[in-house]
Amino acid sequence: MKSKLFVPGSRPELFPKALASHADGLSFDLEDAVAPDAKPRARVHLQEFLESGAAKASGKTIIVRVNAFDTPYFIDDVRAVVRRGVDMINLPKPDSKEQIRQVLSEIISAEAANRVDHPIKLLLNIETPRSLRIAYELASADLRVAGLQLGMVDLFEPNGIDRSNKTIVQQAMLSVKMAATEAGVFAYDSSFADIQDTEGFQAEAAFSFGLGYLGKSCIHPSQIALANAAFRPTDAQIAYALKVVEAAATAEKNGVGAYVVDGKMVDVPIVIRARSIVASASASGLLNFDKVSKEVRK
Repeated sequence: MKSKLFVPGSRPELFPKALASHADGLSFDLEDAVAPDAKPRARVHLQEFLESGAAKASGKTIIVRVNAFDTPYFIDDVRAVVRRGVDMINLPKPDSKEQIRQVLSEIISAEAANRVDHPIKLLLNIETPRSLRIAYELASADLRVAGLQLGMVDLFEPNGIDRSNKTIVQQAMLSVKMAATEAGVFAYDSSFADIQDTEGFQAEAAFSFGLGYLGKSCIHPSQIALANAAFRPTDAQIAYALKVVEAAATAEKNGVGAYVVDGKMVDVPIVIRARSIVASASASGLLNFDKVSKEVRK
């Protein structure tokens, strides 16, 4: 899911356009993008859309951002949108393991009521000082937590922190990635509000990709192509990773622990990274399987 497009739940006319886009995932929003008096109708729009089967048939990752657990909207949101075809519920402002378990209890209840035949995962927003501080605790709260998503606008702006300060942004990105990695879940990057600043988006996405983030949120369709390009390994990275994986297979057979590929020392951490790059390239259709050995495909 290199790119994920936000779609307001109150704008059903945008749903077909979002499905036709090149975004890997769609995040239908019932929270910030929907005014309080429009939330009931947005739930109806989204429920009807999900029940139509179009979302599931698209092959895209389907996510719904509900309102926070401590709001009066949460329960109605969950009961409306926990439907077949939804892959993840995106939870804003989680603040404890206990809350995560309560949220999942409501989701599981809605799954049973709505005859959902697959477990819906949780994507947790890290967008408050507390959630950043306890990010690992949140990520490891339950096996249904699939990932952590950085929300920099909410994390920075209310606290007087400059969102444009690259040092601050990168520090937060690293903290969330480390928490996600320790918990064994993915990290997903924040949105970038300045739609016209394509260079800024690309630079932030490139840094995110270098940290091992899964992809980047898009608030406008014009950002989708930028995210898709940023979150794919380069041809040079793929070529080197293939060499490393090939060399690793040979070294394992010969009982060698560390070795050299293209003049660079290689050991286990490098091999892990190389295998990740090969897997990403394979998922993106970037490998020529006629030229890839059986060792690499494993």
